[in-house]
Amino acid sequence: MKASVGGYARAVDLRHALDLLAQGDGMARVLAGGQSLVAAMNMRLSTGDLLVDINHIAALKGVAREGDRLRIGALTRHAEVASDALIAQHAPLLRKATDLIAHAAIRNRGTIGGALAHADPAAEFPACVLALDATIHVNGPDGVRDIPAADFFTGVFETTLREGEILTALSLPVAEEGERQVIHELARRSGDYALAGLCVVRRKAGHRIVCISVGTHPELATAAMDKLDGGDVAGAVAALRDALDPPSDTQASAAYRRHLAGVLLERAIADLNGESA
Repeated sequence: MKASVGGYARAVDLRHALDLLAQGDGMARVLAGGQSLVAAMNMRLSTGDLLVDINHIAALKGVAREGDRLRIGALTRHAEVASDALIAQHAPLLRKATDLIAHAAIRNRGTIGGALAHADPAAEFPACVLALDATIHVNGPDGVRDIPAADFFTGVFETTLREGEILTALSLPVAEEGERQVIHELARRSGDYALAGLCVVRRKAGHRIVCISVGTHPELATAAMDKLDGGDVAGAVAALRDALDPPSDTQASAAYRRHLAGVLLERAIADLNGESA
């Protein structure tokens, strides 16, 4: 099946892209890497769209350190996240996550901004940016907005992005001395979406835990975090399992996903402590 496209326009800069979206009368879609949007259009889940191609907007590209924060342009592709020296030094969780994302062809085209805007609960980057306490930067008809990651994801493929807005970048605190960041997940085959996964960040202020594929959207596992801050590993595992309400499907039951989340947390803690999992 082929996509039913309502038109195509290449934006030359951010202002042009915003104008094109406004002219789309609700039918314009931002085209970045296209790894989710084009697939949805090919399945006719979305038809008649005006594609606004933002791939040539230089202002949306690049990684830079700005004081004690790292800013990552929305058009930074997964493969660039994997190879960027600043990300490896200051946000290693993102680099580690790229090892788990799909396949090379997708990593070469997919963008981190597209992954965040798509908000797939089975995707790695949304969970990572919440675990890292990132801020999502958007621009739209009402100007610039800076949205904490904790307020950005609201449901399955749902965010607080408004019609006509474009996700332009994300920023996050650079890793402090001694900070540890790990990601663990389990999938049936390499490159498949995870049956369950989680990110754990250990900072001086405490732990941050976010799960993958066990809920409608990324959320902090606050009860488990409190237990882990107190050194109660068994309590953290129990609290995490108690808090989760994962879906059952043809890949795994809810009970199995809940069990996996606990196992993965134990492995993540062993990893943080430099022990064999």
